[in-house]
Amino acid sequence: MAPRCPEFQPSAANHGSEGGNCLPSWPKSPCGRGRQHGSILAMRVTQTPLLTQFWYPVIPVSLLEGGPRAFRLLGRDIVVWRDGEGRAAALDDRCCHRTAKLSKGFYSNGVLACGYHGWEFDRDGTVVRVPQRPVDRQGRTNMSVPGYRAEIRYGYVWVALAEPLYPIPDFEEEAEGFRHIDEFYESWSCAGLRVMENSFDNAHFAFVHRASFGDQGHPEPAKVEIDEFADGFTFRSEVPVRNPEAQKVLLNMDSDTTVRSMNARWYAPFLRKLRITYPNGLVHSIVTAATPIDDQHSMICQWVYRNDTEADAPAQKVIDFDRVVTGEDREILESTDWDVPLDQAGREMNMPSDKPGVMMRRILARMIADADIVRAVE
Repeated sequence: MAPRCPEFQPSAANHGSEGGNCLPSWPKSPCGRGRQHGSILAMRVTQTPLLTQFWYPVIPVSLLEGGPRAFRLLGRDIVVWRDGEGRAAALDDRCCHRTAKLSKGFYSNGVLACGYHGWEFDRDGTVVRVPQRPVDRQGRTNMSVPGYRAEIRYGYVWVALAEPLYPIPDFEEEAEGFRHIDEFYESWSCAGLRVMENSFDNAHFAFVHRASFGDQGHPEPAKVEIDEFADGFTFRSEVPVRNPEAQKVLLNMDSDTTVRSMNARWYAPFLRKLRITYPNGLVHSIVTAATPIDDQHSMICQWVYRNDTEADAPAQKVIDFDRVVTGEDREILESTDWDVPLDQAGREMNMPSDKPGVMMRRILARMIADADIVRAVE
């Protein structure tokens, strides 16, 4: 029997979701990829077909102005670009002629031209022109490369490699007229699930963020309320924090401490929005996506919404403070194992404040098992 943490034993009341090192009623999978003894042990993103059925922000639209860009999504190399009508496109990053990377190409008359021989591709991946052919034989061909769904939302190109299970979320801050501040677009050496569970972990503030807003004198995690949905959950909590000098200016609050009223939403698998409301009515909403590059790397795409103005809190100062906080998270998260266990038995212990992370594992394990059953039947 695997050892258990004596302080946090699972109970019938909580079904083990807040303690011990195992999770209850784990779904069984008919497939063997990444599993052992019929149980889902780890979620390696490049070996989990289900993950192709979600939308991911992959690149800021502004980076496509000068030409196509390469991106690796779930271990697959794609080229991201915009056609002559401004629509986003995503294709395999290999020309079907001599395998040159299409991301080395250029825009030509509203389509994408390969940089090697100039073959031209439309947004669906079809070769629409081979310049070496005689003029009377120019035009659309039956040659193509795989193409993927691509949409532009929130200043990013979002890509789904297969039919998406859920749409790109709508964020209420857009309708409320909040200002939008782009913050970070950078690769981290950690798994997306680690980033997500950290985002809902009230127990790490006092330690990871001890130099910014955490209070080591009060390490007890705030209580949470969670409502589960098919594609994730909502999370509510009232969290007392320190209010450092830099934050006093941004919040327009002079007190040395304050309370964050946190209303967060996790969208499976690697997207969250955290809406923080302060006692003076200021709202600071953070959207973070940990887009899976491969098993060991995630592209962090983060922007914020605020209901104040540039005169109240300059965008660069907002970014600077969030840079400190995000950097503290990054230093710790990049030290964690990338091979994240879904079934934690014998590998990771839990305490009550780990409930959101445990729920993430259970929800994803169920999704993976359900998808495996569908594929097995097909």
